[in-house]
Amino acid sequence: MMIRFAFAGRVSTEDQQDPETSRNWQLARARALIGNRGHITAEFFDIGQSRSIPWKRRPQAAQLLDLLKQPDRGFDAVVIGEPQRAFYGNQFGLTFPVFVHYDVALWVPEVGGPIDPDSEAHDLIMSVFGGMSKGERNRIKIRVRAAMAAQAKVEGRYLGGRPPYGYRLADAGPHPHPGKAADGKRLHTLEPDPTTAPIVQRIFTEYLSGIGVFAIAQRLTADGIPCPSAYDRRRNPHRTGIAWSKGAVRTILTNPRYTGHAVWNKQHKQETLIDVADVALGHQTHLTWNQKSEWIYSDKPAHPALVTTADLEHVRLRLASRGPKSSGRVVRTTHPYCFKGLLVHDACGRRMQGTWNHDRAHYRCRYPSEYALANDLDHPPAVYLREDQLTEPLDTWLTEAFHPDHIEDILNNLEHAQPDNTPALDTARHTLAGLDRKLATYRAALEAGTDPALVAEWTKEIQTEREYITAQIAASEAQRRAHTKMTRTEIEQLIRSLDGMTAILRKADPADKLEVYRQLGLKLTFDHTTRTVAAEAIPQPPVGVLVVSGGGPEHSNRGSCTGVRCACGQTTPLL
Repeated sequence: MMIRFAFAGRVSTEDQQDPETSRNWQLARARALIGNRGHITAEFFDIGQSRSIPWKRRPQAAQLLDLLKQPDRGFDAVVIGEPQRAFYGNQFGLTFPVFVHYDVALWVPEVGGPIDPDSEAHDLIMSVFGGMSKGERNRIKIRVRAAMAAQAKVEGRYLGGRPPYGYRLADAGPHPHPGKAADGKRLHTLEPDPTTAPIVQRIFTEYLSGIGVFAIAQRLTADGIPCPSAYDRRRNPHRTGIAWSKGAVRTILTNPRYTGHAVWNKQHKQETLIDVADVALGHQTHLTWNQKSEWIYSDKPAHPALVTTADLEHVRLRLASRGPKSSGRVVRTTHPYCFKGLLVHDACGRRMQGTWNHDRAHYRCRYPSEYALANDLDHPPAVYLREDQLTEPLDTWLTEAFHPDHIEDILNNLEHAQPDNTPALDTARHTLAGLDRKLATYRAALEAGTDPALVAEWTKEIQTEREYITAQIAASEAQRRAHTKMTRTEIEQLIRSLDGMTAILRKADPADKLEVYRQLGLKLTFDHTTRTVAAEAIPQPPVGVLVVSGGGPEHSNRGSCTGVRCACGQTTPLL
């Protein structure tokens, strides 16, 4: 009897692997293992997924696990091409019992066939491969970080990232790696931007002359000088770019790269458990700032300086002298806030800050005091919203909105609300293919004898645009992976699980409430003109992320709540 196999594989794009090549050799190993004992009827191949991500958080692997419970799944066994790519750390011990439970064999080349669930030797071998996979990833991280540290410190090499305001990228010659140089890759360095470099120097000069940070922002805005986000809109589409802010001026004043030295290791990727009560969910990665003592500076200048090291030190001392410790002021006690990072002011699109007034939690927006606005803006000097006036109507709305009694309406709304960015992704890929064709044309022109300087200028323009499109594609693919569409059954399971979550809201303390709100993916938008708060729920199931939208509680700025605006557009009085 021929066995029907499902092929499972994975490739990560972090180290620039070719997904098609990786899939082909893994598939070839799987077919060689199967031989004439069966054939592959289904494929589950994850692209761009790190090995550290558990199976149930990899889209294709999670789909495979979900199909194991289906009698008509279409396959009798699963075959993988390489255990180190499939399992990381203790993932085998957390995943294989599911295969055993549903009586689905798992074939591995290193075992020579199916894994015997009763064999201690097989279990030991797979555990070893998991440890090897984890060790390999750690060794790669160590080697890469050590190499980048040496390149930044000894060579002063530009290691990527957005050029600081005041600089732009310049060509620094062919890549020292022969293979990358043959592919046309080149090194880059920073050079002063003729438009913005004088602005950076002006900021330092004015601050050292005694002018304050906000006054500098006011002067720059009044003179019609675009702020960093307005000057480069393509890289800052998420910002308004309306005026200079105190934060932008302060960031420039504290950036050591303006002294001409390369600086690296300002941030690092930190992995934290998604759920300490469920270690099997794995970790989530986010950027964290390192201590300044851990920053790595180049031994010698790596690019033209805009300010002197002495001026930067004088700025640092003056900024430090204006902190709370310098005047003996007591730093305020940290208070818990239920809606920390979740409440946005509609007029400016900025998150409202938590503030503790009269022994109560409030949220405020002081947009005009943060930005030097030379133009008229319909924004009060300060907008406040009291926390306790929002929690009761919000909790009531959430409890009713996700009640299982409304399951059919919720299913319909959530199923149609799931996003699809495939058209935009296809357009970006088409654009990228066109740019690659242009680069090939330029390379042919160079070989035909065209002026190298002219070809270099053409290539530089295309490479800049290509980097931008590539970043767009990567972001779109990450969004699509995160927003994997769910079936009605999965959505129903999610809603029923949320019913228990919303039931504990009224009894939870602020810190627990905040965690529940984040799990619900809550976003609140405050309109101070109508004195209402609109709520959008973006529930996050245990596996994957589902983006949905709905109505929200209407709330007075300084009064009581008036009602709840549901997804259907109806309003239900609360009082």
